Amino acid sequence: MVNSPAENIFSSGTLLLSKLTTASDFADKLPAAFLDATRAIMPASLTMEDFIAICQRPLRPSLRVNTLKISVANFLEMASGYQWALEPVPWCAEGFWINRHALDDSRLGNALAHLAGLFYIQEASSMLPVTALFAHDTQPTLVMDVAAAPGSKTTQIAAQMENRGGIVANEYSASRVKVLHANVSRCGVSNTALTHFDGRVFGAALPETFDAVLLDAPCSGEGVIRKDPDAMSNWSETSVAEIAATQRELIDSAFHALKPGGVLVYSTCTLNALENQQVCQWLMETYAGAVETESLGDLFDGAQKAITQEGYLHVFPQIYDSEGFFVARFRKTNSVPRLPVPGYKVGRFPFSPLSRQDSAEIIKAAASSGLSWPEKQYTLWQRDKEIWIFPAVLEPLFGKVRFSRIGIRLAERFPKGFRWQHEAVVAFSVNDASNRFDVDDELAQNWLRGVDIYPENTPTTDECLVTWANQPLGLAKKIGSRIKNSLPRELVRDGATRHHTLSND
Repeated sequence: MVNSPAENIFSSGTLLLSKLTTASDFADKLPAAFLDATRAIMPASLTMEDFIAICQRPLRPSLRVNTLKISVANFLEMASGYQWALEPVPWCAEGFWINRHALDDSRLGNALAHLAGLFYIQEASSMLPVTALFAHDTQPTLVMDVAAAPGSKTTQIAAQMENRGGIVANEYSASRVKVLHANVSRCGVSNTALTHFDGRVFGAALPETFDAVLLDAPCSGEGVIRKDPDAMSNWSETSVAEIAATQRELIDSAFHALKPGGVLVYSTCTLNALENQQVCQWLMETYAGAVETESLGDLFDGAQKAITQEGYLHVFPQIYDSEGFFVARFRKTNSVPRLPVPGYKVGRFPFSPLSRQDSAEIIKAAASSGLSWPEKQYTLWQRDKEIWIFPAVLEPLFGKVRFSRIGIRLAERFPKGFRWQHEAVVAFSVNDASNRFDVDDELAQNWLRGVDIYPENTPTTDECLVTWANQPLGLAKKIGSRIKNSLPRELVRDGATRHHTLSND
């Protein structure tokens, strides 16, 4: 899916509004073929005038509460001091629009609650596909996110699964894999493996493997023009046709990777029928007798405003004052002939499982540092001096594809013990650890800037789990009156972080 960075959710909408002052100005800047195609598929209940008008308005900022770290109720209590005027997103119980438009992008992205993983900056429409994936009490054990970066939907899936089971999160772009990993780590996700492949390989490499597959497909991005004024700069009928061809190949692969009885959700942030209804129709015709559409008309109160005759959600921006989006849900009812086995080499798996005795030693040592995890859900593996923790449900996939990263790097082994890794601390710290040391906003800001902190009252233990608002910031050593900063260099925030100052300007 084509997305602008989350940090642009305020500024780009304002930029678009400043550039385009009238409906005619706006229409003149869009390809005539796009306007004609949009007009042709727009339901009779909607008008092009309203479409053009809404696309000139700044997109409302929105966020999703990360329930892996905090409940919605507790987050709302915390956010009441920010004066954000939160409005619930109808299709996501954890989603909220922020109606206080005075906030800018840097403030929201640098809020302590964001840096601590308590919420994810996510456009409201993009919360729809995961809601559709878990509709009708769907409870998958093994999920694939075919085009996962930057991680909004992967982290949303993990929260829905409560970090149980396993997720394979794939991203074709190497640079975006790093962003995906950063967001997964910040949100405390522990049940995920990352891969870096063209999504078209998975149907052959992992046939009938997943209980649920999300394909949020790369698209022409017609639905994001409210926050990205350049989204349509390279639009053409030829490019749309080329993208649709790739989407058909991706959905074909995703369908093959799905178990019989499993659920496939296909979504885009574009509006045209070629990339949406026609891709879905191709799937239905190609695998007639093995696939059924499951209507999303009752997904949430108000879904009927965007429902198509096929049961898909075709969200034009003016319906919910959001980005444009398309979502379809399918059920695989039978097996289909398998694709040819791919000819690539996976290579030697570089990890070896730890013995029961070694695992017990590490579990005991971790507990003494305030870390714990459900032992039945995970297994411990070793690579040289590194100790890794993997979701057990993913083990049957080892050796079938090459992973960029599996689970979490837990620790490095040294002669005198273990050095626990930051992402493990974020994911596995326990609330009642005896070494927890909570800091105030100012000390938390200093910590996130990568500097040592000097609390007025020092911890009682030499090793302490530094927390803010009951959320782990890192595991650190006390040296006299100083707590030595252990934040990894790549996570250090050079700019200002904010907490309650968000509401004071």
